[in-house]
Amino acid sequence: MTSPKVAAIVLNYNGKALTLAAVASLKQMAYPAFDILVVDNGSADGSYEAVAAVHPDVTQVRTEQNLGVAGGYNLGISWALARDYEFILILNNDIEVDPAMLDELVKVAERDPRIGAVGPKAYYFWDRDRLWSAGGIIRFKESVTRERGDGEVDRGQYDRDQEMAYVNGNGMLMRRDAVLAAGLWDPLFYLAVEDADWCMRAKRQGYRTWFAHRAVLYHMVSRATGVYKPARTYHTGRSTALFVRRYGGPWQWLTFVIFVCLALPAAYVREWRKGNQAAVGSKLRGIIAGLRAPLTPPPPAPTRAS
Repeated sequence: MTSPKVAAIVLNYNGKALTLAAVASLKQMAYPAFDILVVDNGSADGSYEAVAAVHPDVTQVRTEQNLGVAGGYNLGISWALARDYEFILILNNDIEVDPAMLDELVKVAERDPRIGAVGPKAYYFWDRDRLWSAGGIIRFKESVTRERGDGEVDRGQYDRDQEMAYVNGNGMLMRRDAVLAAGLWDPLFYLAVEDADWCMRAKRQGYRTWFAHRAVLYHMVSRATGVYKPARTYHTGRSTALFVRRYGGPWQWLTFVIFVCLALPAAYVREWRKGNQAAVGSKLRGIIAGLRAPLTPPPPAPTRAS
């Protein structure tokens, strides 16, 4: 049987070394029918030129300004849709993939045409027995998403393919038909929760999101410092508020308010000891901004005419 054609899209913003390493890793994948596209999201560090020099066989698209995660990925998704790829593999650039990862993702996706997205088992790059994510969980708390198994040593406790609430955009295989039905990623979520939002919209169109335990990815995130920093927490707070506004019912709103009131003071005490209390204030400002921002409709998938 002919393998479905896959477009592997790597998003880069001023991450030259990471992107070069990610592309080199992807080239080792055993899957027989995939192409790599690097989306350069307004980089100013010579990334575009470096990728062209080291990987001249890799296609790139470039934007002159940073469009955010959703905007950058949408360039790649639109490129793939226009070329009739059956699946689109969304990837951050701070990753390394197992050579069999794409084979395993496609195997799970091919079990059921209503599986709209599949994600791998992700480990910490610097601690390869320790899980970063074994599937995504959505909750209406101070943060919308949580990665199942984060920080746990992998002892096989999640060695089962199964449906999950969402797939993390660090590595997400999307079915073409699901994208056409649910639309593009929403730039309203500039830097966080855009993956969970897309999964929710795909589910509303009858698609499902799955975890493939034999597909393996390594994520270059630090367990010590993580991403709890002012520039990031602002967008996390803003996107969380937008997500609750779009999908929350009365009970979800009550849960969200209670957890914000409890979690932010506790986080302030925790981060004050680290000298990082500004990150908590930044998150509160983001939540307020998300509650005030216009809630515009998500973008549809492009037509061939567009």
